[in-house]
Amino acid sequence: MPEPYAPMPDDWGRALAVVAHPDDLEYGPACAVAAWTAAGKDVAYLIVTRGEAGIDSLPPEQAGRVREREQIEAAAIVGVERVEFLGHRDGVVEYGLPLRRDIAAAIRRFRPEVLIGLNHHERWRSGDWNSPDHRNVGVALLDAAGDAGNRWIFPELADQGLAPWPGVRFAAMGGSPHARHAVDVSGSLDKGVAALEAHRSYLPALGPEHPMSDARGFLEAKTRRFGERFDGVACIAFEVIGI
Repeated sequence: MPEPYAPMPDDWGRALAVVAHPDDLEYGPACAVAAWTAAGKDVAYLIVTRGEAGIDSLPPEQAGRVREREQIEAAAIVGVERVEFLGHRDGVVEYGLPLRRDIAAAIRRFRPEVLIGLNHHERWRSGDWNSPDHRNVGVALLDAAGDAGNRWIFPELADQGLAPWPGVRFAAMGGSPHARHAVDVSGSLDKGVAALEAHRSYLPALGPEHPMSDARGFLEAKTRRFGERFDGVACIAFEVIGI
């Protein structure tokens, strides 16, 4: 039998979620975000791309505008007021110094205790291959957490008024095949479902047979499955990585 999930630490007040695309957080982590904001925690979102390559029937510029709007709406549903987009190109996000610098700047600006990200490993729990955007953003986020606290890395950020921030305690990576912690979302699942449904232009583009096209069914099944390792309580699982 798989070992039970441990409760994720909750003795923190401020988090920054950093993912590649609009909608990445809504496939599970946003349910936890809704629980955290309801408990008084401050969460902000940083989206690396605008998701402009995600809807085949729409030109990229139009798709990017639509997906930005839908992400801002989805964030508001779970209690997140601050959403920023870095504008890296969707589908071809490169790991490297520019991405690390952009994320480190955001960490210095928001000064979070906790980072929330998405699976940075090569594969998902299912064994399916993970996308390069997810992998590159996830690894860059973990690296940028250290960059943000070191005044000798990207010293130009200090010249911009962004002082080093060594206060990040850990990162919680959703969707990871190595998750060992979980968050009770039994009271916030409805908000998580509504947040996923806010991506009303993107979800139909996945096709009617795609499991994520049924937002409620998808999230209820996921949280129920995770709950088998969390005393039967609906939950979202995270890999917790110390910084």
